[in-house]
Amino acid sequence: MAVLTQKKKKHNFFAGPAILPVPVLEQAAAAVVEFEGMGLSLLEISHRSKQFSAVMDEAFASTRSLLNLPDNYEVLFLTGGASSQFFMTAMNLLPQGKKAGYLNTGTWSDKAIKEAKLFGEVIEVGSSKEENFNYIPKDYEVPGDLEYLHLTSNNTIFGTQIQSFPTVEMPIVCDMSSDIFSRPLDIEKFGLIYAGAQKNLGPAGTTLVIVNKDLLGKVNRAIPTMLDYNTHIKKQSSFNTPPVYPIYVCMLTMRWLKENGGVAAMQERNEEKAALLYDEIDRNDLFKGYAHVDDRSRMNVTFTNTNPEQEADFLAMAAEADCVGLKGHRSVGGLRASIYNALDISSVEVLVDVMKEFGRVKG
Repeated sequence: MAVLTQKKKKHNFFAGPAILPVPVLEQAAAAVVEFEGMGLSLLEISHRSKQFSAVMDEAFASTRSLLNLPDNYEVLFLTGGASSQFFMTAMNLLPQGKKAGYLNTGTWSDKAIKEAKLFGEVIEVGSSKEENFNYIPKDYEVPGDLEYLHLTSNNTIFGTQIQSFPTVEMPIVCDMSSDIFSRPLDIEKFGLIYAGAQKNLGPAGTTLVIVNKDLLGKVNRAIPTMLDYNTHIKKQSSFNTPPVYPIYVCMLTMRWLKENGGVAAMQERNEEKAALLYDEIDRNDLFKGYAHVDDRSRMNVTFTNTNPEQEADFLAMAAEADCVGLKGHRSVGGLRASIYNALDISSVEVLVDVMKEFGRVKG
């Protein structure tokens, strides 16, 4: 199976669902046929079995160790995607009559703002909408009476990323769907972190939530049982049947992360990949970066052909080299190369070689 997987694996630059490490795919595939010598598929076993309880325990423990979480932070694996967290965060953390601040850096921030307004007053502390979100606002004021400040750490569509998180008086709530585990964090700045798994952690179907439990239970509203973080803390993410397979794959991915040096090593790996690709974009006259240089994402590299009529030709040349997933989001157009943790630098080297060849042919 390993030889076949390696042989057929393309250079995967899709933004999400996205690339997973080959060893993770192999183990996950085997578990679908038979898990832990049980004579059953992982898809068939009880979520309360000792075998799956061990998976959950390792997933919780790996999250804690990779991010160095203090004891007052809880780890949850939920469903509903990051989109459900747009309203769950406000429902659980924003009391009626109180205010929360949101930094608007793109599509996902926009959606989070819309949902939060259902539960309280939302202050948009800054926005880069006037330039189609091609930069991260920095000179914004944060009122001292906010319950929390909401940020989106990395913007998959526009290719921007917060390089340094602000120091503020209130907890930060952060959507880290596309750059979780890509770099070390000063975790105590954050009251809550959420991340849809399918961009840098695992397959679609589960959402990682890390929450400071000291912030919970303070809102003056009734919260439906399934939408109350405390429900899932008390039941260790198994109040209802959890998404068994996505959690298992996330656990395998975190095991791979630990075996490969953890988040500090991922940061070095990601910086090297990003530098290689951005250097070629800046060197090659046929390409131009989309995001402001200081705010360029190390996860999603957005760029365009300087001659848009050449885009189809470039995508065709890239496809011939087995580079897939490079067409940009419709909100931006152009090109996008997602270079998540699991993408090896060799794939970026292949893409850069295609860009150089394209420059020789079309330049």
